[in-house]
Amino acid sequence: MLNALWIGFCLSAFIAACIQYLVYGNQGIFAALMQAAFDNAKTAFEIALGLTGVMCLWLGVMRIGERAGFLDLLARLLAPLFARLFPDVPRGHPALGAITMNLAANVLGLDNAATPMGLKAMRELQALNPDKDTASNAQILFLVLNASSVTLLPVTIFTYRAQLGAADPTDVFIPILMATYCSTLAGLAFVAAMQRIRLIDHVVLGWLFVLSLTVGGLAAWFASLPAAEITPKSALLSNFLLLTLIVLFLVGAAWKRVNAYESFIDGAKDGFQVAVGIIPYLVAMLVAIGLMRASGLLDLLVDGARTLVQSLGYDAAWVEALPTMLMKPLSGSGARAMMIETIKTHGADSFAGRLASIVQGSTETTFYVLAVYFGAVGIKRVRHAVAGGLVADLAGFAAAVAAAYLFFGAAH
Repeated sequence: MLNALWIGFCLSAFIAACIQYLVYGNQGIFAALMQAAFDNAKTAFEIALGLTGVMCLWLGVMRIGERAGFLDLLARLLAPLFARLFPDVPRGHPALGAITMNLAANVLGLDNAATPMGLKAMRELQALNPDKDTASNAQILFLVLNASSVTLLPVTIFTYRAQLGAADPTDVFIPILMATYCSTLAGLAFVAAMQRIRLIDHVVLGWLFVLSLTVGGLAAWFASLPAAEITPKSALLSNFLLLTLIVLFLVGAAWKRVNAYESFIDGAKDGFQVAVGIIPYLVAMLVAIGLMRASGLLDLLVDGARTLVQSLGYDAAWVEALPTMLMKPLSGSGARAMMIETIKTHGADSFAGRLASIVQGSTETTFYVLAVYFGAVGIKRVRHAVAGGLVADLAGFAAAVAAAYLFFGAAH
């Protein structure tokens, strides 16, 4: 999938450049494309290099939280809920423990821990699956929850925004939380309807009530504020919550007699590896997208969508984030590159830059998650898994646009 996308981007840019030269007589178009390729390759390296310190910081903090037992605590809290959402899985089965550990790791942004736990959960569910080629109900729900999983700390987005000059990189924290919550809720509702899962249960309703009240209450409170106060209040609350979480991790580590310093160093080492390892992927995608931008093709697509939206009488400021929305279900690295390109073009604190960041944090990459998790256990018939993932994506994107207008407004 990613190979086809990358080749398609490059070839489309070349064809558009040929049309620019042959039809419009643009003599400098090919030089512009090569310059864009060189510039974006340099930018990709500088961004990845600049990420190193911030990634070391956050992954170090996350490792402290993991060793202090917060991951296990969250897993125990989630266990009664997921026992009801996966009725085909026997109580006490190892699959439920792996599921809760995987989703707890996702909530805390521990991607390195979440993936192996997720693969273990999928293998445990496959052991219960009577038809080994076809996805079971439990496997589908687990995949959709992964593809739309609520992430409490979208660390990578914060680090990119910091590197690209955002005045407050975390000001998108609460909008992202709202968007990803709506995505998860939509995915869960769709799968529950398809599988006739009883959501009318005191445990399920209790969780949904608390989560909805929290997210809805935040949205209502911010909607009641004067426009000039929304962004600073959001930044204040976001930074307070993040700092409080760090303090809780440190206090928990001290209480459990965990060596917080050594834990931080171990996590920071992983952060360094992550930052370095991302360079080739970032170069590849930013160069391809830069070629599309320089050829005029990307602008043509966005202008077409903008014209259509305006002709229907709606504000079209959100259209600048459309490339990130279209890429997100297909490729995580591609969507990340689209987000970075949008921020570079319009600015980290622009409406488009913030919206692209919120979109990036609203969902996971549906087709990547499907390929990795189902591919690991040999599932060939996925049934309604793709539809569930895409429903969650659409809900997340719509909520991202609504949250961006609420918090930042197109005028920003």
